[in-house]
Amino acid sequence: MLVRCVYASRLGKSHSSKLLNDILETSRKHNTKHGITGVLVATSDSFIQVLEGGRAQVSETYNAITQDKRHSDVTLLSFEEITQRSFEGWSMGEVTIGQLNPSVLLKHSATLHIDPFGMSGEAVLSLLKDVVASGTVVCGNATRGNRG
Repeated sequence: MLVRCVYASRLGKSHSSKLLNDILETSRKHNTKHGITGVLVATSDSFIQVLEGGRAQVSETYNAITQDKRHSDVTLLSFEEITQRSFEGWSMGEVTIGQLNPSVLLKHSATLHIDPFGMSGEAVLSLLKDVVASGTVVCGNATRGNRG
């Protein structure tokens, strides 16, 4: 059975590009081994991540993230059974908010600042699907083809 987990977390005071790269590297290694796909968005003060895969694997990964000191205030926005993946092309795709067309952000948010903690899981997922459609996902490890 496939599931999708969408969560947000706050960045610690030590937020840096190294921290983001460490998280992406860890995600890509782990996710490839466990059949998990998804996308990670870093805003100025938070992460938004989608994990898709088998129920046990996604649950185990989410539980590990809640214990990871690189994340704080981990908040589950959505967890649902799905019939197919929406982010199947990436072991963990990366989105840089600053590279997005402002109209994509304003479609889903009152301002150009995305606050996932003030959005529904459905709105966050819709934003991420629009981000993927805009072609601004960077892929470090594509699971098939060269997307992003």
